[in-house]
Amino acid sequence: MQKRVVLFTAPGCIWCTRAESFFRKHKIKFKKIDISKDAKAAKDCERHGCRGVPVILIGNRWICGFNEAAIKKELGIK
Repeated sequence: MQKRVVLFTAPGCIWCTRAESFFRKHKIKFKKIDISKDAKAAKDCERHGCRGVPVILIGNRWICGFNEAAIKKELGIK
C-alpha cells in the first residue's frame, strides 16, 4: 500500500511542476494543495522548516524542495 503523498505548491513554481511530473511518471497518487490559496497549509509547511515550495509530505515525513533521492527512498522507488 502506498503511503499518503501531499504536494504543496504555488503558481509558477517550476520545481512543483517537476514534482508533479515525477509522481505521474511513477504512478504515485498524490493530493495537491496550493499554499497561495490555503494559509493553514502554508503555516504547516513553515512549521516543519520549509520556507519555499514545493513541499512534499510522504506519510509523516516532510521534504522541503524537490529532493528526488529522498522521495524515492520514502516511497521505495528504485
